Amino acid sequence: MPTFPTLLAFALICLGMVLTPGPNMIYLVSRSICQGPAAGLVSLGGVALGFLFYMLMSALGITVLLMAIPFAYDALKLAGAAYLVWMAWQAVRPGGRSPFQVRDLPKDGPRKLFAMGLVTSLLNPKVAVLYLSLLPQFLDPARGSVFFQSVALGATQIVISVSVNAMIALMAGSIALFLAGRPFWMVVQRWLMGTVLAGLAIRMATEAQR
Repeated sequence: MPTFPTLLAFALICLGMVLTPGPNMIYLVSRSICQGPAAGLVSLGGVALGFLFYMLMSALGITVLLMAIPFAYDALKLAGAAYLVWMAWQAVRPGGRSPFQVRDLPKDGPRKLFAMGLVTSLLNPKVAVLYLSLLPQFLDPARGSVFFQSVALGATQIVISVSVNAMIALMAGSIALFLAGRPFWMVVQRWLMGTVLAGLAIRMATEAQR
């Protein structure tokens, strides 16, 4: 199983990523603002199921990949660093949007809300890269089964993402109202997340190879 420092480091990266605007957050916030917090929570159920799918598929795939292909770890590490740089740029680029800028969405029933949350999660490149490029860097074959380490790390990501997104869904209306009259704080939020992601990318790319 991963050590506590490993779990803590991975948890901090997951927290930074879930707070960074992406398809899941934008959809959940928009749905909560347009249709109410309950709709946002139903949609979050679908998003969580998508996380679970990625966790199980990546745990199986990464286990095979790291055992079969030399230098796969380094390739995944560099790919993850490159994606974090791209996310940092998306956060600070001119014309970037805050997820709390209201978008109009039609009202949907619970089934469609859940299904759309699932589809949004499965098609979210941030989730795919998290599991395929970032998670492997916290695996240590010397500590036992790579599969069970992947599951433990994946479960950590799911708990953090679902908890944070649930709070955001419940508070989306209040946050959007607060930021609507304070555009400066929207810019601060974007630059803060961009800076954090860029720092993680630099650390990841320059870290000594195992």
